[in-house]
Amino acid sequence: MQWLPEGWCPKFVAVDIDGTLTDGEKRLNSGAIESLHRLEKAGIPVILATGNVRAITYGLWRFLKLTGPICCENGGVLWDSSFDEPILQANGDDAKRAAQWLDSVMNLQGGWKGIESNQWRESEWCLYPSEDLEQIKILLAQSEWSHLIALRTGFAIHLMEPHLSKGSGLGILLDRMGWKKEDMLCVGDAPNDLSMFELAHWSVAVKGAFESVSNAANVCSPHLHGDTFEPLVDAILKAHSNTS
Repeated sequence: MQWLPEGWCPKFVAVDIDGTLTDGEKRLNSGAIESLHRLEKAGIPVILATGNVRAITYGLWRFLKLTGPICCENGGVLWDSSFDEPILQANGDDAKRAAQWLDSVMNLQGGWKGIESNQWRESEWCLYPSEDLEQIKILLAQSEWSHLIALRTGFAIHLMEPHLSKGSGLGILLDRMGWKKEDMLCVGDAPNDLSMFELAHWSVAVKGAFESVSNAANVCSPHLHGDTFEPLVDAILKAHSNTS
């Protein structure tokens, strides 16, 4: 299959974590990790772009020895080693209070405390993905938290400010880094990756992605989750050698 457009090679790659580098049980794919190392060794920085929290994302970034910036909490928290401090795009207090109110009026199955990583969240709040998303949207629209949106990914329902997205967060990072979106390839699997797909020059959906994500991607991988990366990176490095 043709992974890349003819005559083009990305200068950096943005990668989702959950459901993309990992499988449905959040186990990292060792082949994907090795492939990211190959990109970095070739001088192609890897950006982690995720709905996950900064603590988890930074830990992965550090132990994988990546050089690109990180875009966490769907653009809510942005960081690069060159920054004096992280960029916080929103305060998550409203989202947390909205979760508490939702629990009081609809008795959330998982309770307002939601998923485990909320203890580190800075810009949003996450409920279990099995909660009734449509009911949550209806109730939010009628409440003092009507300015918030609710977005389901494979691992959570995110309560967040409407201006937050991976696309907007990456746009800010690219401006700070002096990089061009025309040089970016991205890989993802869930609805919170759609804004990233719209920003990037080229997008790849892993097998197992949400249908809306597969429909929006330039390329749909025939390989599940992290198994996408070995053949994709092979194609990138081949294009890189032809253009360098």
